[in-house]
Amino acid sequence: MKLPLRRWLLGIAVALLLGVGALVWVVSARLPTDDEVAAKIAEAFEKRFGVALKVGGAHWALVPVPVLVLSDIATDQPRPITLRRVSVQLQLAPLLQRVIAVDEIEVDGLVLPRASVRAFRGKGPKPRESGEGVIALPAPWTLAPVPVEQLRWRDVSWIDRRDISLAYDGDIRFDPGWRPRQARIERAGTPSAVRLRLDRQAGQDRWRTRIDVGGGTWNGVSRLETQPDGKLQLSADLEPRQIDIESLVQAFGRRTSVAGKFSGTTTLAAEAASAEDLGALIRSLHTRTTFSVQPATLTRLDVAKAVTTAGISRGGTTALDELTGTLDTQGTEDGVVMQYSNLKARSGVLTASGNLKLFNRKLDGEIAVDLVDGVVGVPLKVGGSMSDPELSLTGAALTGAAIGSAVLPGVGTAIGARVGQQVEKLFGGDKPKPAPKPAPKKTQPKPR
Repeated sequence: MKLPLRRWLLGIAVALLLGVGALVWVVSARLPTDDEVAAKIAEAFEKRFGVALKVGGAHWALVPVPVLVLSDIATDQPRPITLRRVSVQLQLAPLLQRVIAVDEIEVDGLVLPRASVRAFRGKGPKPRESGEGVIALPAPWTLAPVPVEQLRWRDVSWIDRRDISLAYDGDIRFDPGWRPRQARIERAGTPSAVRLRLDRQAGQDRWRTRIDVGGGTWNGVSRLETQPDGKLQLSADLEPRQIDIESLVQAFGRRTSVAGKFSGTTTLAAEAASAEDLGALIRSLHTRTTFSVQPATLTRLDVAKAVTTAGISRGGTTALDELTGTLDTQGTEDGVVMQYSNLKARSGVLTASGNLKLFNRKLDGEIAVDLVDGVVGVPLKVGGSMSDPELSLTGAALTGAAIGSAVLPGVGTAIGARVGQQVEKLFGGDKPKPAPKPAPKKTQPKPR
């Protein structure tokens, strides 16, 4: 009985293999050529988005695993979006049942100029009325519960309005519902690590969030919620710890006027009308960070010079024992608005306070330097740009004949000297002066 049973099982296996082989042959026989695949993709892209697409090369194979590879892709735009190579590897068994299940997508060398990407806004795929998702497949084709298992990318560059190109590497593993199980995003080519890592917590819409940047950490928890009306809400609570400001901004091609390491708390919130509108989610992003920098240095501003000279001051440095405040960032159609409020600077027993707005690299704000035992507040205007900031007395302060009479009418210009002395003490001007050299002794004439 054993021998016939083995023969029977072997016969079934051979029959199944022959059946699968025949099915694969039939499916492969109907596949178009590589050139036809490239032409079909370009045609479908232009029909969907209204922008012509050039596909330099395409290759499709069904065995040993179904794979599609496209290379040298470019949109027909004044500054095209380009893609060096993309490969899509599918699962064979679901494919034979007309179910799309992608094992892995690899993207290599994608360049995204901001203006070119904005041309596609509102032209992407729309959700199906049935609510089954953004990809409307022709019947009887369907998507697997996890349509894409893993997405990897390398050297994906975003070019902003200032023509600064920032490259990123990363990968995402997905759970059902397009929820990331794990995710990693890194800035490529930076001297120190700039990395975001997400780990989903036990199937919940909560992710352990770890950020390494500026030699410090920015860790916490992120959440994703879908409201009854379909809106998607993203939120996070993070704790920055000992992050070097100059290293942080330099990693993203920017410059700063403040040096030092900051710690504090950060909250993040964003909202989109649906899960499909990722762009709207990013544009609505609002963050609030309460920070403390100890010690801090203003690397392009000399506050003492601005007060004591009663004129516009550019360049120089200002040393501070501590700088605290709150930074709000808000995404807009034209960039991110950065609003600093409740700024307080301390050096010794003296303080300065104020508010500042930064938008498209332009500075606009005011600070008041509290001097002479906290009685006098010297108002200063902050202007210029990030690369060339400037400080000056406000118009009201300049109406007086001297600093003292301008900020404290009736006291007289004598207080101006005290203001100058206190400013020098506050902002590093109290270095001990060298002792005066003794006058040369007079020589007595020799008696005759």
